[in-house]
Amino acid sequence: MTFQCTGYAATDAKGPLTPFAFTRRDPTEEDVAIDILYCGVCHSDVHMVRNEWGMSSYPLVPGHEIVGRVSKTGSGVTRFKPGDLVGVGCMVDSCRTCPSCREGLQQYCETGGTIQTYGSPDPYLGGSTYGGYSRSIVVYEGFVLKVSERLPLAGVAPLLCAGITTWSPLRHWKVGEGQKVGIVGLGGLGHMGVKLAHALGAHVVMFTTSPSKAADAQRLGADEVVVSTDPQQMQAQANSFHFILDCVAASHDINAYLALLRRDGTLVSVGIPGQPFQVAAQSLVFGRRSLAGSGIGGIPETQELLDFCAEHGITADVEVIAMKDINTAYARMLKSDVKYRFSIDMATL
Repeated sequence: MTFQCTGYAATDAKGPLTPFAFTRRDPTEEDVAIDILYCGVCHSDVHMVRNEWGMSSYPLVPGHEIVGRVSKTGSGVTRFKPGDLVGVGCMVDSCRTCPSCREGLQQYCETGGTIQTYGSPDPYLGGSTYGGYSRSIVVYEGFVLKVSERLPLAGVAPLLCAGITTWSPLRHWKVGEGQKVGIVGLGGLGHMGVKLAHALGAHVVMFTTSPSKAADAQRLGADEVVVSTDPQQMQAQANSFHFILDCVAASHDINAYLALLRRDGTLVSVGIPGQPFQVAAQSLVFGRRSLAGSGIGGIPETQELLDFCAEHGITADVEVIAMKDINTAYARMLKSDVKYRFSIDMATL
């Protein structure tokens, strides 16, 4: 059984997003149906809409930072009931059986079985999965997350991607008190990295190419701000960091940041620059430094993040927009004209 849903979709790589009607499945025994309240706008939405990664299929309904209320549950669902406030992130299912999935690291599903919230083959209805730029969504309960009633929901939505993408490496590398932590790039990801590293008790240094961002970085929780284009400021930080989180998606010199790590320090990249990193061996060898990557986060990690943010009063800094303004929002994102995330009020759909 199915029902009709409405949203906004891209029908090709060059045109705007426009209103779109499509079919959702009725909840199966294990499913949760959710009325969407807010959906964050991620830069990867723009990449997918424009097929910049060469993997998009159309029509494409973006959106993987979803907060809403449960409207209906399948007969076998035990963790949720109608009226519950919930979230859905970048994944809606996986193989559930490989070692990574069994460890709660579904983002690294080893069988290729991860089903993305949008743009993946839909095993129920055929075609592709459709995301959160829509009135509702139906998701297997194992990929639905509990959301606190205590936080402003528009700012909670981006936690489902921007938040977990920064939280997962901070937790995996055990960032906390007594550590000096660098965050590279003050955008949607970087501003969450600053907030979370600060809340975890680290001494946080923000790296930016824009001196004008210094005051805002400090407002967000940075203890120091370094203008990365100033060689003297960079040299003053040499060999001092336990951990650096690189949130920049544009091409840049990774060696400049590796040189700032102390012995056994780690730099983790969560951005995906268009060009490969050119890494000098001595940047790693002299100091036993590590360069690593990290992708979003698993379901247990994401629930941990949401609980931590509820306890510490942390949300993303957002500008709330109406659904009809999504194309303008995309144009502004490309000019970095947002602090620091757009969140769509789905009541405007």
